[in-house]
Amino acid sequence: MEMSEKLACIRLIRTRNIGPMTYSLLMKRYGSAHEALRAIPELARRGGRKLEPASLKLAEAEMAANEAANATLLFRGGEGYPERLNQFDDAPALISVKGNQHLLARPTIAMVGARNASLNALRHAEKLAGDLGKEGYVITSGLARGIDAATHRGALATGTIAVIAGGIDSCYPPENSELQQMIVETGLLVAEMPPGTQPTARHFPVRNRIIASLALGVVVVEAAARSGSLITAREATERGGEVMAVPGSPLDPRSSGCNILIRDGATLVQNSEDIIECLARPIKAGVPASAEWDGPASLPGSEAEIADCRKVILEGLGTEPTDIDDLVRWCDAPTACVQAALLELELAEIITRHHGNRVSKLVTL
Repeated sequence: MEMSEKLACIRLIRTRNIGPMTYSLLMKRYGSAHEALRAIPELARRGGRKLEPASLKLAEAEMAANEAANATLLFRGGEGYPERLNQFDDAPALISVKGNQHLLARPTIAMVGARNASLNALRHAEKLAGDLGKEGYVITSGLARGIDAATHRGALATGTIAVIAGGIDSCYPPENSELQQMIVETGLLVAEMPPGTQPTARHFPVRNRIIASLALGVVVVEAAARSGSLITAREATERGGEVMAVPGSPLDPRSSGCNILIRDGATLVQNSEDIIECLARPIKAGVPASAEWDGPASLPGSEAEIADCRKVILEGLGTEPTDIDDLVRWCDAPTACVQAALLELELAEIITRHHGNRVSKLVTL
């Protein structure tokens, strides 16, 4: 990919209202980021809003910041981008990586759990990670305090991937700064957010989808009933991955999430042998829905036909996610025409996309 196209890709994904799925649709419809950028203002105008692409200056600054951090940008569809991540419709348009990129090509197991974990759980998580590493698996987690940090430590010698919620040059929590540097030296650091981004609450669920996407399965070690670890487990289920949990005492609230997962069908695991046995099962029917553009780039339908689709969509769509195939039937129009209307409405900040080829109206306050 030429440098000018890389900068155009950065501008495209950093443009307001454009997320990974919309980025993918625009690239498929227009063939390049340059052409998509040219189309954005008119598409947004049809949806009822004004929208200008992110500036070239911003893209150049992001590229320079990655270079200053000794990080490499991997673009979706380009060289080095992990194949397992690429199969999902909400895969990041680009990721920033620092460390040993070859780990992205090896089989990966995610391990997550409580930040305020018990001493026994920390020891068990570290041992599990070490044992799985010796069997050839790369351990991925989110570099949070508690179980995440324990699993990274356990897998330092064999390979670990830390997916962080902020930019590649950020460190959170601060007490993991030494561990983060050790991961860069022997493992791999991965970030979706641009350099300079400090993590906020909304960034962590976004980070969790990458952890779940990269892994063959997710192991939860000690997690409360309302834990972010359960979000990662749910993401793994939606992506066809295995969900495994270490059981705990029913008297300890830190184990209630794991016990709930097991009750609801997750595989109970006690040691690395249990995890390897679970992953040896036939692969589940996958759910990697691709955001496809079905139709010629230049002929999605007349402006009047697309306007009719916009009207029908706005009348029928609610705040609960709806499958786009259902909308196509509802509109009784070609898929390309419906996709064009959805694209215009999204750029106008009226609808939003969800994993699994679904959309919903944005909630207005």
